[in-house]
Amino acid sequence: MDASPLNQPPPDGPLRNGLDRRRLLALGGSLLAAGAGTSLLGACSVTGATKAGSLGDPDRAAITVWSWQGPAAAMKALVPAFKARHPGIDVTVQDIGNPAIWDKITTAMAAGGQGLADVLHIGVDYLPAYTEKFPDGLADLGPLGADRYRDAFADGMWQTVTRKGKVNALPWEANSAGFYYRADLFEAAGVDGEALTTWDDAIDAGKKIKKKTGVHLLGIDKPASQPDAANFFQMLLQLQGTFYFDAEGRITLGSSEAVTAMTLIKEMNDAGLVSDLAGGWTALESSIKSGTAAVLPWPTWFGSIIEGLVPKESGRWKVRLPPAVKPGGTTAATVNSTHLAVAGSSKHQAAAWAFIEYVLTRPESQEAIYRSKGIAPALLKAYEAPVFHEPSKFFSGQHKGEIFLHALKARSPAVNYSADYARALKTVADAQTQVLLKGADPGRALHNAADQLARQTGRELAS
Repeated sequence: MDASPLNQPPPDGPLRNGLDRRRLLALGGSLLAAGAGTSLLGACSVTGATKAGSLGDPDRAAITVWSWQGPAAAMKALVPAFKARHPGIDVTVQDIGNPAIWDKITTAMAAGGQGLADVLHIGVDYLPAYTEKFPDGLADLGPLGADRYRDAFADGMWQTVTRKGKVNALPWEANSAGFYYRADLFEAAGVDGEALTTWDDAIDAGKKIKKKTGVHLLGIDKPASQPDAANFFQMLLQLQGTFYFDAEGRITLGSSEAVTAMTLIKEMNDAGLVSDLAGGWTALESSIKSGTAAVLPWPTWFGSIIEGLVPKESGRWKVRLPPAVKPGGTTAATVNSTHLAVAGSSKHQAAAWAFIEYVLTRPESQEAIYRSKGIAPALLKAYEAPVFHEPSKFFSGQHKGEIFLHALKARSPAVNYSADYARALKTVADAQTQVLLKGADPGRALHNAADQLARQTGRELAS
């Protein structure tokens, strides 16, 4: 995403890109929510097998790529250089828009792949739903050459894009959990932000900051006015190496880790440290501009959103990885990602793979994308470029890229989003609302949520 500090960005500027990516990575799956009736993927049934594609001529083809806004623009910019290497392959990148792209992909897959693009840009929260509902909807990239990149990406990324030995996609973007904070407010309260080792430490710091400055520690959409209201809860889960489902697809909402995460949130709220972000993105923007929270626990990409919203606060902000949930615990978690896949129905799979390989496995391509749109690559070798090691004036001279690179190099287990991620989002958000607004017991609320999700999905509860 473009990191230019504009208060009123153009249509493809930083705030617009941030919103689109946010809707994809944290909110987009809500369109699948049970009972919402708004998603073709949530409601469709497979009406016919995917029409078999073919490799096609690897040197001569006309391929189409579906993406959205900033990423689409970034790929378009790479087409001339790709064309110079592959003169016989014509590439058309289409900006379908987000979230429109998800129903467009679903419609085409449900029709056996009719009308589907050759290359598809897919978010981590949608990939499992597509592969489960349409087993042949995506081509296996292994035979095309993807296997040689098994160790090229951030930890956990390969496991995310593979299923039962099939390589469904190649990782593009990997966003680590972050802890953006107002260093000036911390300093005013006599708190060293870098010294916080656990979220219990952060709560103690929040109390001092609130007493000294009147500013909340962080904000949460308490009534769950938006489907991504439980983002922070989800991050706390991943910092403990767990999620809504385990590797076998069993529901883990009643786990001790989940109860610990929700209990921390309740403690913050009971102490008056949590502002209400009801209203979604607009409320979040307003909160940042008015300075109602000292901490923004958001992923890698969110840094340029902050810069764009409050450019005059340059030098007042710092960033670090989030504190651990428990002493000695990890501070690194890859909380969202996006990927490029080849349609199973494509008649030009070899040419489509050549384009994906050019975009995602060349450090030069990823560096160009990062410079133009701020998209953090999953490709580890890309981080050898100087741009990822430059000091950030806005973030008090810190080497922001190196901070998040440290997280990407750390062990980060693959997350099983499953085809029922959206239902889990809704269930968890409702449970969080009960805790924050009605004082419900975290353990009881989560166990009830787990039971509800089991009834909705037919999935087993993890023991």
